[in-house]
Amino acid sequence: MSEILNKLSGQGVSIWLDDISRERLRTGNLQQLIREKNVVGVTSNPTIFASALSKGDAYDSQLHDLAVRGVDVGEAVRAITTYDIRWAADVLRPVYDATDGVDGRVSLEVDPRLARDTDKTVAEARALWWMVDRPNLLIKIPATLEGLPAITQAIGEGISVNVTLIFSLERYRQVMDAWLAGLEAAQAKGLDLSRIESVASFFVSRVDTEIDKRLDGVGRPELKGKAGVANARLAYAAFEDVVSSERWQRLRAAGAQPQRPLWASTGVKNPEYRDTMYVDDLVAPGTVNTMPEKTLDSVADHGQISGDTIRPFYEQAWNTMAELKEAGIDYDDVVRVLEDEGVEKFEASWNELLESVSKNLVP
Repeated sequence: MSEILNKLSGQGVSIWLDDISRERLRTGNLQQLIREKNVVGVTSNPTIFASALSKGDAYDSQLHDLAVRGVDVGEAVRAITTYDIRWAADVLRPVYDATDGVDGRVSLEVDPRLARDTDKTVAEARALWWMVDRPNLLIKIPATLEGLPAITQAIGEGISVNVTLIFSLERYRQVMDAWLAGLEAAQAKGLDLSRIESVASFFVSRVDTEIDKRLDGVGRPELKGKAGVANARLAYAAFEDVVSSERWQRLRAAGAQPQRPLWASTGVKNPEYRDTMYVDDLVAPGTVNTMPEKTLDSVADHGQISGDTIRPFYEQAWNTMAELKEAGIDYDDVVRVLEDEGVEKFEASWNELLESVSKNLVP
């Protein structure tokens, strides 16, 4: 095992892999990463599945059988993705049991084309929860305005949720309110709150990508590469505010688990930046960092884990955001653009996935 990854885990950061494929599963690679790289969870998204389907022959047999049965492309995609998710959930089940359900989790996203439709998102979340039928599943629901009531409804029914595509501090607070409302609804129904898990996926590198572009436009390059980490650090401050509230303490006393902040989009997009910066600079207890394998390998090799790198830097983070505002960066516009682009990118990947499956549904 990597000493650096051990140190990261020892700081209270759960290491999840931001990738899944049937090839990774059938070769035992995921099991190896659990054993050797401290991986205790897996996240997926439409882009990851589209990439997996485009490589190798791991899906050929199932695609053939689905074609023989005359299954339509939408149901074929559900069959293929839920198969992989069940398999990964079974591989991670010992971690789930050892951590009493905190880790050992696998995430599966609802059809991103439903991101602006509350009722359809809830219906899809129920269907996927039923199809996978594993206690260590997380259903990914986007943090759009329409997604917020879907989050409350799903959690209120006992469905564990990974809230995805969070970019702004205001939306993150709305997400936490939706989560708490869901737990309160579940409690009113007499559900076991200790079995309902949730994480909130706060995106990091995409914030820098968008703001860096704007900083170049206003001639302030010295501020580049600072916004993503500052934004995430302030999200953790918001999380601390919520879990210190009386509302949360009442739910905690009833057995509820906290909705952990999850740092997503932690692969560095700009080659000029440290390739481990979105891990090294976002260390705090009770967080999750989901990494592409390339980032995981980089952290294992030369990550700089030096204790808590979030809470001591709240003032610095506020100052960074103030400097960006002074430079003319419109934060509200940035996060709106990022949310819209995020939904559009996942929709495009989903359509690519549908097209790939459709082409290969050959009896």
